[in-house]
Amino acid sequence: MTEFRVMAIPTKVATLVRTTQMSPGYGHPAHTELATGYGPCRHCLRTFRVGEEQRILFTYDPFYGIEQIPLPGPVYVHAETCKRYHEEAGYPDDMLAHAAVLQGYAKGQRLIAREIVEDAQHVAAVQRLLAREDIDYIEVRDKIAGCYDFRIERKQASDQ
Repeated sequence: MTEFRVMAIPTKVATLVRTTQMSPGYGHPAHTELATGYGPCRHCLRTFRVGEEQRILFTYDPFYGIEQIPLPGPVYVHAETCKRYHEEAGYPDDMLAHAAVLQGYAKGQRLIAREIVEDAQHVAAVQRLLAREDIDYIEVRDKIAGCYDFRIERKQASDQ
C-alpha cells in the first residue's frame, strides 16, 4: 500500500485571501458569502455548514509552483481562521460522502489516468493511481461542480 500526503492549500494563501480579500497572483476581488453548498474549505478540507458559515470565494491556481502552465479556477475557504488539513491524516473524512474525480498526472501536467468515485471508494482509487509509476501526483476535483479540492502526492522516504 502506497502511503500518501494530502495537500490542502497553504496557510499563507488562506491568510492572504482573508486579509486582502483578493485572489493571490491574480488580483481579482474575493467574494464572502454565507455557505450555500458543502464546499469544502480548501484549507481545512472540512465541508461547510450550509446556511451557518461564511466562506470566501476566490481564484486559485493549484498548479502554481508545481507546473509552468497556470490553470486557475474558483475555490472557497472559511472566512474565519481554520487549521490546515494535516498532510498525513489520510483522505479527508468529510470528502468520502461526495463523488470525486481523481486525475493522475505526470510531471508537465500530462494527464495519465482518471477515476470517478461515487461510492466512498476514494482511498482504493488513490491506491490504484499511485501504484502506477507514470503518475507523479493526483488532483482531486468535485464530480458535481468540477472544482479543484486538493492534491495528493506519494509520501517520500525522506518524509517518514
